[in-house]
Amino acid sequence: MRSVRPFSVTAVRRPVRLRLTLLYSGLFLVAAVLLVALIYFLVEHSPFPGAPPAPAPPGGLGLPVPVPKVEEQQTENLRRLLVNSLIALAVMAFASMLLGWLMAGRVLRPLGDMTATVRRITADRLDRRLAASGPDDELKELADTFDELLDRLEAAFTAQRRFVANASHELRTPLTLQQAMTEVALADPEADVESLRAVLERLLAAGQHQERLIEALLTLARSQQGLHHRQPLDLAAITAQALDRSGDPAVHIESALHPAPASGDRALIERLVANLLDNALRHNVPGGWIKVATAVQSGRPTLRISNSGPAIPPDQIHRLLQPFQRLETGRKASGDGLGLGLSIVAAIVKAHHGTLEARPLPEGGLEVTLALAS
Repeated sequence: MRSVRPFSVTAVRRPVRLRLTLLYSGLFLVAAVLLVALIYFLVEHSPFPGAPPAPAPPGGLGLPVPVPKVEEQQTENLRRLLVNSLIALAVMAFASMLLGWLMAGRVLRPLGDMTATVRRITADRLDRRLAASGPDDELKELADTFDELLDRLEAAFTAQRRFVANASHELRTPLTLQQAMTEVALADPEADVESLRAVLERLLAAGQHQERLIEALLTLARSQQGLHHRQPLDLAAITAQALDRSGDPAVHIESALHPAPASGDRALIERLVANLLDNALRHNVPGGWIKVATAVQSGRPTLRISNSGPAIPPDQIHRLLQPFQRLETGRKASGDGLGLGLSIVAAIVKAHHGTLEARPLPEGGLEVTLALAS
């Protein structure tokens, strides 16, 4: 027995052009029917006085036209008026549907062009734009908004590809080094315990570098996903603990820690402060200084860390906030630098709906100021 597929109402697709045509025509027909009914009512029950009876023809008896004949003539006129109005209504209904179909197509033509352009956009071809022209109306606003969305998507895809490529390179380099050291050690038949121990220590250092890199990547990914929970914390207390754990006799640290209550992910905030201090220590000069301050400014908890160091070109500041970006002039990371410190800071601040500002100091060095959402 053959099964019969049930009829689905959703399977009947009504284009927007058809719906607009039916809407225009329906509104016109309703208005036309009301107009015909109103005219018929006014003609039949006219509140204005009728014309006086026609005078008798010359040479006639001078008698008025009988009233029944006048009523019959009026009835006949009303009937003709109604029939002619209905005929005109039918003609205008057909004309309204035709005009509605044409106007709906004209109005929806930009949407058709947008649809055709969007269908040609893929993950590998995000450079296409709608670039709508014409009057500044809702359709152009929609196209401009979609173009802005494509700009953000293209930037995100480009950053993701660059991040994956850089991460792959950063992970492949220590793996290649480990493999080469292992092959050299195994190929040396006269290798003694001391030389093998040296190789193992270098392998251990390379493994620790990979571990720090993977941990930094996980922290960065976690920061970019946003916050899942918040808890009250104090920027001053977290900064004081970070200062106790970090120190360099060759760098003078000056702190002015005022209470700065905030709310957020404590682990991420601790990583944020540690990264800023590590960055200030790593990219400093012998006998340099670091200034750390916390406070509440404009109702928002604020942390400011500035340090001495090499001069930084102002147009290169934005690179410091990108993953795996290092400046060759004066801020080239040392051997254990990952190039992720400030990018993690930027991601954590963004996850806390805060603001981050980094500016080079005239005498050299960098000042980073961040404010979290209150």
